[in-house]
Amino acid sequence: MRGRRLTENRGVPSRGVDKYLAGLGAPARTALQELRQTILSIVPDAEECISYGMPAYRKEGKVVAGFAAFKTHLSYLPHSGSVLGKLSDDLAGYRSTKGSLHFPIDQPLPKALVKKLIDTRLNEVRSRP
Repeated sequence: MRGRRLTENRGVPSRGVDKYLAGLGAPARTALQELRQTILSIVPDAEECISYGMPAYRKEGKVVAGFAAFKTHLSYLPHSGSVLGKLSDDLAGYRSTKGSLHFPIDQPLPKALVKKLIDTRLNEVRSRP
């Protein structure tokens, strides 16, 4: 698709996410594959895509979840600057920035926490005009 930047991809088949994960070593790949399955179990009709070079999940026209691997940690990305602040009590013990939740490479996020993160983001998306 000539002239289309990676950050603008819509509907990138899951093979883009497969390729991203294949480029990772274990245990990061294992943890993020588990996170991928968790996200898809919570929002099975979400569109898998690549956003800003990282796996992401779009629902109702908005990216509602994503993840990335870094040298010393993994990140969950809610694609919102306010979701993590709303769940600060649930995130005790994790490091974060305004827009990313960091977790150890060898410790996947609990499914209950991922559900809260996605539900909070979906509520935010649905409440905007």
